[in-house]
Amino acid sequence: MHYLVPFLFVLSLVVFFHELGHFLVARWCGVRILAFSIGFGPELIGFHDRHGTRWKIAAIPLGGYVRFFGDENAASMPDNARLATMADGERSHSFIFQPLYKRAAIVFAGPLANFVLAIVIFAAIFMFYGVQIMSARVDQVQAGSPAAAAGFKPGDQVVAIDGRKINDFSGMQRIVAASAGKTLHITVERKGSPVVLSATPVLHEEKDIFGNVEHIGLLGIRRTPTPADLKYRPVSPPRAVWMGVQETWFVVDSTLTYIGRVATGHAPADQLGGPIRIAQMSGEVASISYVALIHLAAVLSVSIGLLNLFPIPLLDGGHLLFYAIEAARGRPLSERAQELGFRIGFAIVITLMIFATFNDIVHLTAS
Repeated sequence: MHYLVPFLFVLSLVVFFHELGHFLVARWCGVRILAFSIGFGPELIGFHDRHGTRWKIAAIPLGGYVRFFGDENAASMPDNARLATMADGERSHSFIFQPLYKRAAIVFAGPLANFVLAIVIFAAIFMFYGVQIMSARVDQVQAGSPAAAAGFKPGDQVVAIDGRKINDFSGMQRIVAASAGKTLHITVERKGSPVVLSATPVLHEEKDIFGNVEHIGLLGIRRTPTPADLKYRPVSPPRAVWMGVQETWFVVDSTLTYIGRVATGHAPADQLGGPIRIAQMSGEVASISYVALIHLAAVLSVSIGLLNLFPIPLLDGGHLLFYAIEAARGRPLSERAQELGFRIGFAIVITLMIFATFNDIVHLTAS
């Protein structure tokens, strides 16, 4: 229960808003919606709304779906036999017969809802709790470290990395942690003058407070804060929203950077996790605070929104890819081509799930 309840809360929240994005835009477009499900498999509980949509919670809480009129299954594959016999009045309420721009909007609305949810959560945390900042001053430089080789000196104040303004020490840490093996051009203020240093963080393995192994980049810079160095800064609602957008983009950028490094062989793939890892993290984070758990939900929401935009048939990004091809050709792909694409997509998704679960099991046995 220590892991299960937080896991169900986080995943259900993220899945609900993802499917709600599809649902709302589909309803605005006049599409009839047969079912809105949180989870897959046998229904546990449900009801019909006044529009005839079946809202339900299913037994396998590893996702969800919105099923439109004319769909054959939860993956939104068209029921061709049913479509062939539809009257004109029915076709106007079927997803497959909607104009291309409406279909694309309905599909894109799911990932978009995930990004909006993340921005709202991040903004709410910043607005109600403010931001604790500590200046990015260098107090110590570890001998033999990349920082020492680059010429860092105690007293240096980091003001920018690769042209990106640095406001506090934690902001600098986040960029460095995600940049192992990448040369960074770091601007420091030294005795009132700017100095540009080039340093390459080394890949370092460390354990967090729960014993989980993480691979991060390190420069070899240390900060020894005093009470006077820690400052609390309140955040106005407009500023909180902007910071929420920035935080969401940081998760997207970090994720894409990591995937790119894995693809090019510059980073291990052992950080890719699945439901088991999410359950473990949810339980661990919930033991810290509910705010931390909500923050995890925001990060997971960004990840799911981004994953669904990958151009893999079966995912939202795969549907958008088909629509882009349809727009370019002036007509949709053949049923045979789409069916083949869905099969390939299904194989890719299953392979990724198996790989992520394998990583989860290895991670659990090693911790």
